Amino acid sequence: MSILRLADVTREIGTFKILDEISASIAVGDRVGLVGPNGAGKTTMLRIVAGIDDPDTGQVQRKRGISLGLLSQESHFDAVFMASPDLRAAVRHGAAHLERMAVTLAEMEHTGRVTEPVYADLQHEYELLGGYTLDQRVDEALSGLGFSRAEWSKPPTALSGGEQTRAALARLVIAQPDLLLLDEPTNHLDLEALEWIEEHLRRRSGALLVASHDRAFLDATVTRIWELRDRKLTVFRGDYSAYHRQREERDLRAVKDAEVQADAIAHERELVQRYRSQRKHVKMHEHEARLERLEEARVEAPKGSRKLRIPTAALAGAGPVRSGEIAVRLEGLAVGYLPGRTAAGGGAVDASGEPATAPRVVATAPFLAAQRGDRIGIVGPNGAGKTTLLRTLAGDLPPLDGAIKLGHGVQIGYLAQLRDAGIPGETVLDALLTAYPTTQGEARAYLARFLFRGDDVLKEVRLLSGGERSRLEMAILGIMPSNLLLLDEPTNHLDIPAREAIEAFMVSTPATLIVVSHDRRLLETVCQRLWVVGDGQAVSFDGGYRAWRQAVAGGWTVAAAAEQEARRLRATGPGSRGHGVAGGPAASSVAGHGRGAGLKATGVAGPGAAGSPSPAPTKKPAKPPKLSKEAYRRQKAAVEGELTRLGLRKTHLELALGDPSVGANFIELRRITSELADVGTALAAAEETWLEIEERAP
Repeated sequence: MSILRLADVTREIGTFKILDEISASIAVGDRVGLVGPNGAGKTTMLRIVAGIDDPDTGQVQRKRGISLGLLSQESHFDAVFMASPDLRAAVRHGAAHLERMAVTLAEMEHTGRVTEPVYADLQHEYELLGGYTLDQRVDEALSGLGFSRAEWSKPPTALSGGEQTRAALARLVIAQPDLLLLDEPTNHLDLEALEWIEEHLRRRSGALLVASHDRAFLDATVTRIWELRDRKLTVFRGDYSAYHRQREERDLRAVKDAEVQADAIAHERELVQRYRSQRKHVKMHEHEARLERLEEARVEAPKGSRKLRIPTAALAGAGPVRSGEIAVRLEGLAVGYLPGRTAAGGGAVDASGEPATAPRVVATAPFLAAQRGDRIGIVGPNGAGKTTLLRTLAGDLPPLDGAIKLGHGVQIGYLAQLRDAGIPGETVLDALLTAYPTTQGEARAYLARFLFRGDDVLKEVRLLSGGERSRLEMAILGIMPSNLLLLDEPTNHLDIPAREAIEAFMVSTPATLIVVSHDRRLLETVCQRLWVVGDGQAVSFDGGYRAWRQAVAGGWTVAAAAEQEARRLRATGPGSRGHGVAGGPAASSVAGHGRGAGLKATGVAGPGAAGSPSPAPTKKPAKPPKLSKEAYRRQKAAVEGELTRLGLRKTHLELALGDPSVGANFIELRRITSELADVGTALAAAEETWLEIEERAP
């Protein structure tokens, strides 16, 4: 049974038609995903369904008495929500009907009317609607969406915009409307909150219409897809992955049909001309009729949408130089904020809310490393320190303790999540020319790859949408050659085609990648390893996103991994690792790059203030004596020769592992695997020796 029906709905803004005769329906329990590129009209359609806007033509029919709940991207919170004494009360008021029923029941109990049939009926209805479990459900929603118990007592006015949006989502969860409308609900959720809301949406019995660019979220929550494309709506069965397959098949079939019909039309036109020249009018009129029928039933090939194309070569010259084997290494690192500086740019405060006088440590990383070509995702809850760690790596924040060592020839490119507001009057073209002076023609051609074409380059930066601003930042990032890319939420505000273009770039680039992201499809597609930040610590996990979530389900924790790493460091020192310095399988052959393994420190700060959780200062060992020029040359040549030999042997062993005959021979497979582990250990030791020799260079 349909609870909502759209019949020939059309919506125009000025002379531009956004929705053109849209017809669709939603039944009880339907879970529908609304997809389409930015600007296709998804938000407009949700507002029409919710009754906030009216269509210019057509009808929206809603079931009598239906309850609707809308979470918009730019939430405008009602006075009741903002005036609530605390966050918990604001969320609980989502079930205002249950609160009113509870008051009525309490009044009847107080006046001794509990024996009346009306009391029994009301109590039964209250129980069926979940009134007796309301407080439990409120607590679960707040916890599941990432609010700590300390935050429950905050008034809504004290929350950030993202926190208010999450609170509004929690209130909708508690309200349990017949039709829940969500517009990009995953924008402000971390990975654990995403998994919680997905599980809730799978369990709920009411209908759902959600507009989202999060492909993993759509796969987990919807069973049908509505696609807005070229102002039309097309319905597909299945989740996002099923829709993607169907859409590609339809497009290929439409292209083929259009080509066949174009050939048929060309053939009929040729016959018409031939019979006209031969004065065979009967035949000519016959083929003219056929041509007219073909023209009337012409099949249009799908229009090729403009796609983001990220160039592999930098605007300023060719690609980056090849970096050393070790791209970056963190030792005893403490990241956080100095007094007077926070993530938002304001002054740091202590637990009492007073201005802080000591550094605030957000997270510590005893040992993390990335090898050349690694693709590492930084994951963890909101507020754990992911962005702080990345900003420290980029040099935007100073380390509070420890060291960051960059490999030889490393060139950093950094994409920040929080971007400065544009200078009033500065256009997209101005921003690029300020970052890299060049000709307007070259600048326009470069910006066109990022979908800024024609007058788009004359838009003011401060007036750009979130997706447009992200594309501009990506364009500026690609101006200079970089072989170590630090990317903070690179897919924020981007539609699905743009996200897929960024993923394709990440997979193909030779640069080392360290990425903060909540996009699980990106993490699973691109990242081979993770740095997990939580409980004030950052640790390495040797595996992709799915393997990490399985490990967490099996009991893996940051604290346990950090303790295991601490025991290893106490036993062997930070440089000795069984599978290369990065803690995972080596990314590539090390043949011929002994010189590239050298590291340079980019910052060492003093110890944290007293009472802070920063690591205790350790006594620095005495500086080793310098070698003579001859001893330095001889020892360095020997170690580089060993690095080359081990690198070649490692390459041969890795190639042997890919041989099907080896895979079928268990004894040979075990021998090669064992030798590969030994070579990895020897290679790590040789690299440490090379570093020690460099420190004693004359």
